[in-house]
Amino acid sequence: MKVDGKHFRSIWFDDDSGTVKIIEQRWLPHEFRVVELIKREDFATAIRDMWVRGAPLIGATAAYGVAVQMSIDPSDASLDETWQVLHETRPTAINLRWALNHMRELLKPLPESERASIAMRRAAEICNEDVECNRQIGLNGLELIREIAAKKKPGETIKILTHCNAGWLATVDWGTATSPIYHAAEAGIPVHVWVDETRPRNQGAQLTAWEMVGHGVSHQLIVDNAGGHLMQHGEVDMVIVGTDRTTAHGDVCNKIGTYLKALAAFDNNIPFYVALPSPTIDWTVKDGVAEIPIEEREDAEVTKVWGKLEDGSVASVQICPDGSPAGNPAFDVTPRRLVTGLITERGVCKASPEGLAALFPEFAK
Repeated sequence: MKVDGKHFRSIWFDDDSGTVKIIEQRWLPHEFRVVELIKREDFATAIRDMWVRGAPLIGATAAYGVAVQMSIDPSDASLDETWQVLHETRPTAINLRWALNHMRELLKPLPESERASIAMRRAAEICNEDVECNRQIGLNGLELIREIAAKKKPGETIKILTHCNAGWLATVDWGTATSPIYHAAEAGIPVHVWVDETRPRNQGAQLTAWEMVGHGVSHQLIVDNAGGHLMQHGEVDMVIVGTDRTTAHGDVCNKIGTYLKALAAFDNNIPFYVALPSPTIDWTVKDGVAEIPIEEREDAEVTKVWGKLEDGSVASVQICPDGSPAGNPAFDVTPRRLVTGLITERGVCKASPEGLAALFPEFAK
């Protein structure tokens, strides 16, 4: 994607400085910052404190974190400790564990002298693979949008609702839920996106809306509770969301509030799709509600909001009484019965063991 006409990925290795760089997303949409990650603790902080977020990007960041640590200390003890330090940062997104397991399994059999260079090369490959996965997700999702367009009058707008940010900022590039939207826009299909604000961190308002502006996609920001009303009045043709973990049976864990959107879509007979690259599938879990750990984040994300003041300065503002505690579960699980289909890099399938097994027979058991 482009920022002010210049192409950016959300994470990259900068040859000039010899460091890994990221877009520091906490400052968006009001300020565009690029920062360097130099040591393992920088990567852990970036993931834990959400300088980077989104399951695919978290995985890519972890892979680079391992690679950088191998250039500092390539020992087995260092590799194992790095796995532990980075794994503890975010418990829900499965791509984090996938990337850490993959890097450790790749590096453990190698001589220490080879680990740094191979780890850095593999981290770059993981990023490239994510970009291609998301491009293919976009092409597969584009066909679903074409099917809806074919049932409408020529030139009539396709109205799509999103939740949270499953855009290029949540991946290395293209995004998951946004990739079909970007492909549709580039194909000349008129689309309009309802952007959920997505409390408590407002990642729809701050990130998805920023992406839509940058890409020139027609959109409107709505409060989280407006989606059901729009569906009742025929203002939503389809819902596309991302996911931080999908079970082998098709349950979907995504940003808190996704379940409510799925219920509203089901009640109004509106297709509800989930876009995901295959590393987001957890083949070890069957029942999402019972088995997926839900991250409980700090009260301040609920009790305060971050935004631009009238004088142009950016600040955090408290919205509740002093002393009022908050609950902050970061994710919820949408049961597979509410999911119309899963959009993957290999195609679209039903949210079921059979559907996933048909696309990924090498993983299904």
